[in-house]
Amino acid sequence: MSINIKVDADAAAAYKVLKKLEPQAKVFLRMRKLLDGSLIIFDHSDIDIVINGKKNKITSFPKDEFGDHIYASQSRLFDFLVKKGVVSHDSVRGGNVYGSLEGTIPDTDEVDTTQVAVFVISKFVEEERDHNKDSEEYEKEIEDYLFEPDDEDSTELGEVPHAQEKGGQGKWPGSGAAYALHGMYS
Repeated sequence: MSINIKVDADAAAAYKVLKKLEPQAKVFLRMRKLLDGSLIIFDHSDIDIVINGKKNKITSFPKDEFGDHIYASQSRLFDFLVKKGVVSHDSVRGGNVYGSLEGTIPDTDEVDTTQVAVFVISKFVEEERDHNKDSEEYEKEIEDYLFEPDDEDSTELGEVPHAQEKGGQGKWPGSGAAYALHGMYS
């Protein structure tokens, strides 16, 4: 027994158009899909970013340490997501895990919100790479300045003139006395 399928011209034309559609963008991120279907992105140096498509939520967690620089990274992430319209401005808040921030993705049927979130977060990660690169270069310059100073900023050990008495010892009355007794018998 054979099966006959009738395809009208409009459906065939639509199929040809869909078949020709190329992806609009490709992103390369280190991420993993969790058992609940969430995606976790590991590319940022300070934070891990979780996209939960079922709950329409993006959450950021500190990687190794807590501090102002971690909160600053999370704040930059959610400011970026709010400016791009991925997260509602009034939904950004602290998460139920210490040091986490979360925001809600507005619900829409027009686009796949998870794909949009991944794309916009990839753009944020690219910007942050430049920021982190500048920070690392600055730290390296400071380290080099302190540990390998120029001839102008350093002296050889023998060039420092020696004095018989150094510091504040003996310059003020009573400075030779025991610290606790200073001023008691003067």
